[in-house]
Amino acid sequence: MPYPVALAPGHVAVITGAASGIGLAVAERLAALGMKLALVDTDADGLGRARVALEKAHRDTRVLSTVCDVADRAAVEAFAAEVARHFGSVDFLMCNAGIEGGGKGVLGDFDVWRRIVEINLWGTIHVLQTFVPSMVERGRAGSIVVTGSKQGITCPPGNTPYNVSKSALKTTTEALAHELRNIKGCRLTVHLLIPGYTYTGLAKKRGVAEKPEGAWEASQVVDLMIERMAEGDFYILCPDNETTRAMDEKRMAWTMGDIIENRPPLSRWHPNYKKAFADYMKG
Repeated sequence: MPYPVALAPGHVAVITGAASGIGLAVAERLAALGMKLALVDTDADGLGRARVALEKAHRDTRVLSTVCDVADRAAVEAFAAEVARHFGSVDFLMCNAGIEGGGKGVLGDFDVWRRIVEINLWGTIHVLQTFVPSMVERGRAGSIVVTGSKQGITCPPGNTPYNVSKSALKTTTEALAHELRNIKGCRLTVHLLIPGYTYTGLAKKRGVAEKPEGAWEASQVVDLMIERMAEGDFYILCPDNETTRAMDEKRMAWTMGDIIENRPPLSRWHPNYKKAFADYMKG
């Protein structure tokens, strides 16, 4: 498998949300490649286990693990200073930290809203604003990946704070890519990772003890991420074992069609459009 320029032996990777799931799977892949890892999570026990496992499996790997809440700007800045002391400049930055709320709407619990947006959106902005300027200034090639979600594009009812946070991340990452490509001499690539149905630590926290048949493993997401980064893709749209890319494309096109066709918002879930949507997907 060809690797992006940023992913190379001896290079430095910063990964948030690295104690489990996609973040840990990326860390495992980059450790095998011989990269230096700076890992962040709020799960101290999980992060400790991840570090031990990585160092055991890859004895030459250097791992810096820090318990840090990315919603805390000062803590992120302190972590960045720690990374600079241990490893120097960063080649690969992955903003992967995120949480779900579950079953909340616009009028739901404000504290749930605030916590999800603080971590998923503001946490990512904190990390980007703290690390990216120095990555730009050094003038070397590098890559930035932000973990988004299909729910931030199609916005299914029932988990509105999460959808809002991921929709805002999509906009943020698109804007970052535009800004960086207009900086003379900037050699950073930006990528929005859009996982499909993936068996991660979030699923385990919801009580899903075994991987559902329809879900991908986190390692499969990482395989596709690296492949598409190497090809220069910005949008890394992942299928899974029950949803093909073609199905995702049609669902996303229907969502945009609500505006173009002047349908009610979220018409995919509107009773008056149930048959029309089903016929559209079949066609």
